[in-house]
Amino acid sequence: MDLRYILSMNKKIRYCGVLLHPTSLPSKHGIGDLGDSALQFVDFLEQAQMGMWQVLPLGPVGFGNSPYASRSAFAGNELLIDLDSLATLGYLDLEELFLLPHFPARTVDFASVEQFKRPLLHKAAINFLRTADQNSRLAYEEFCSKQAFWLDDYALYAALCDYHSDTRWYQLWDKSLAKRTKSALSAWNKKLEKEVSIYKVLQFFFNEQWLRLRRHANAKGISIIGDIPIFVAHDSADAWCNKEYLKMDALGNLSAISGVPPDAYSATGQLWGNPVYDWKAIEKDDFTWWVHRIRRVLEMTDIIRIDHFRGFESYWEVPAGELTAEHGAWVPAPGQKLFEVLRASLGELPIFAEDLGVITEEVEALRDAQGLPGMKVAQFAFALGEDGFLDAQNQYLPHNYAYETVAYTGTHDNDTTKGWYRSLDERLRDMVRRYLACSDDQVVWHLMRAVLASGSRHVIIPIQDLLFLDSDARMNLPGTCGSHNWTWRVKQEELTPALADSTAMMIRLFGRTGKGLWLN
Repeated sequence: MDLRYILSMNKKIRYCGVLLHPTSLPSKHGIGDLGDSALQFVDFLEQAQMGMWQVLPLGPVGFGNSPYASRSAFAGNELLIDLDSLATLGYLDLEELFLLPHFPARTVDFASVEQFKRPLLHKAAINFLRTADQNSRLAYEEFCSKQAFWLDDYALYAALCDYHSDTRWYQLWDKSLAKRTKSALSAWNKKLEKEVSIYKVLQFFFNEQWLRLRRHANAKGISIIGDIPIFVAHDSADAWCNKEYLKMDALGNLSAISGVPPDAYSATGQLWGNPVYDWKAIEKDDFTWWVHRIRRVLEMTDIIRIDHFRGFESYWEVPAGELTAEHGAWVPAPGQKLFEVLRASLGELPIFAEDLGVITEEVEALRDAQGLPGMKVAQFAFALGEDGFLDAQNQYLPHNYAYETVAYTGTHDNDTTKGWYRSLDERLRDMVRRYLACSDDQVVWHLMRAVLASGSRHVIIPIQDLLFLDSDARMNLPGTCGSHNWTWRVKQEELTPALADSTAMMIRLFGRTGKGLWLN
């Protein structure tokens, strides 16, 4: 176990970080990227005395632009590649970056960004293949060799998606290709050799730029928290290449899909549509795919948040073809065996467990057996009991947080705190004010203060709450798809030295200046 991690446990060091996905960073190219604005954001975090930066999954997105429906569990999102850095290296002409479309400052127009950035990225990749110097070429070849277990398949998959006009592999691709016969793979690799090479170079670009950003953060004592959705997307290289680990046939037809059962928020539950794992097949292969997956994310980040952690104990499986999640069943998963193998292969695991929702004693036992901190979200705490009062024992009220937890005002799936409070009825707003001992216009500040003052070892605050923004800054509304999701961006002028200094003062007041968590 990392020595600083052990010392922080003994001294009860407290940490604070911010939640902001890189797509939400300022950039003149229509979407946040891994260039100067990302490096400057790290500098902002240092001035604010924050020791953690949490991001969402970093993979290339598909339909709906959700980072939780990535086309690869291993690859990086090519749209995050900084064009200016490529021009500095000589792979693009600076003049090409001067004629910019009109991009909205507050949101990401993914279609416009794709139209603008993709041709330039592909041009830069071609120029790299033609002109890269020997050191760059050697670094590229080393990257391709080290990451071959996923890179070769992903690059071919991405090239095939372009060739087939982004149609689904399990619907409209040739059956031999969907089945991945040797002859089909050989023929298509030859046919799309140039395009495959381009995607490998783009992944190299992403890897180099991301690791530069991570080194910059780590040098300032800032740990980066990555994110893993437990399931993979049907429309992904992972599903196409690993059908034997999923409940699907050779053509990609699913026999079961993931979801959650009916609850107080949904009378019919939620159908997520992801393929579910054939855990027997995965276990028979000694969990090799999962070892590769966790290792890859730990190459990129310092800590991993695992979304829907409860799925490692049991998950809600719905027969394919069902229109709602009502007729599913809980299916056990070998979580304990999986984590034993992960530890044997990778050592101690710096993981945060997303354990929100209805969690059983068995899930808690699995989490606690691994020594993983769970999550607490303050917005979940405020519900009235039959007596019209708050339940003082509610696990999400900040005064109840245990040390080994990760506390949030809200997450990417919640409204901003300002928007959340405005959406409550007056009786509940009154109880929020009473609990926080503040007026309406101070609720955001005092909820952050309550979370910072809590006993949680880790506190993560969405940047939207630091900026006191309303619902139009919300990142995602679960169960919906559209331009209101995943598109919000921060403006450069909002990340002021004054905001950093006031945040630093707040963090110092509650002793949350810990740095270097899980850094090597």
